[in-house]
Amino acid sequence: MGPHARLVIGTPASPGMDFCGRVVSTGTGATHLSSGQLVFGCHSRPMKFGSLAEYLTIQAGLIAPVPEGVQVDHATGVGIAGQTAYQTLAGYVKRGDKVFINGGSGGCGLFAIQVAKEMGCHVTTTCSTRNVELCRGLGADEVIDYTAVEDLVATLKERGVVFDHVLDHIGLPSELYFQSHHFLKKGGVFVQVGASAIGTFVGRVGWPSFLGGGKRKYVIFMFTNTHEHIVKLGEWLQKGVLKVQVDSEYDFEAAVKAFEKLRSGRARGKIIVHVAKQ
Repeated sequence: MGPHARLVIGTPASPGMDFCGRVVSTGTGATHLSSGQLVFGCHSRPMKFGSLAEYLTIQAGLIAPVPEGVQVDHATGVGIAGQTAYQTLAGYVKRGDKVFINGGSGGCGLFAIQVAKEMGCHVTTTCSTRNVELCRGLGADEVIDYTAVEDLVATLKERGVVFDHVLDHIGLPSELYFQSHHFLKKGGVFVQVGASAIGTFVGRVGWPSFLGGGKRKYVIFMFTNTHEHIVKLGEWLQKGVLKVQVDSEYDFEAAVKAFEKLRSGRARGKIIVHVAKQ
């Protein structure tokens, strides 16, 4: 938990937003759910009592039944990152569009590749050497190894103005947005999903185009927890068009080690903590 989260929700607190578990009890308005039913979803924001616990409470409208045949660990891992991928593409792209994803091997990027392909798009993404085959295996049409190119922006410029949509999960290189008109079509949108520093958002929003700032529409992604999107992701999991890359699994007693792995930045996919046995 970062310092900002501690300030907002206070401590002690239990972390975690994504989850999958069985319904223990319901309120009078949760008529579509029943005790013992296996459901999945996520909190909309960090909570004082998060999902790393034996029990949690959540609005019935923010969860969905786990479809038949979907593994519990896979349902656990799609809440935040899966919805983020869907929301950064739905309404922006159409079949046949070319999408550039900066950071395809991260938590959201792995889903964004698959969601874009399911929507009928051509996908170009970036990652390090160790994750090239992973991204290709999830459907990326072109993978740029950012450790093997001297200048990513120059590499994109060489392709020409060919992309219809851009997702940036990293915020680097810093000039990526400012030079995006050289590879992102007019009318295309540059969506900032994440960044290594808050200054990335401020700088890209505040620098006017006539002074060298970006010339394409810039959107800072804001997550919206949506029942219909959770259901859609569950359907895709069931059909096999959406796969969850699991890096490692830990028992509840080893949760600290799970977070150590998370903070190492070396995880290739989801880190799952089993709070209780099925």
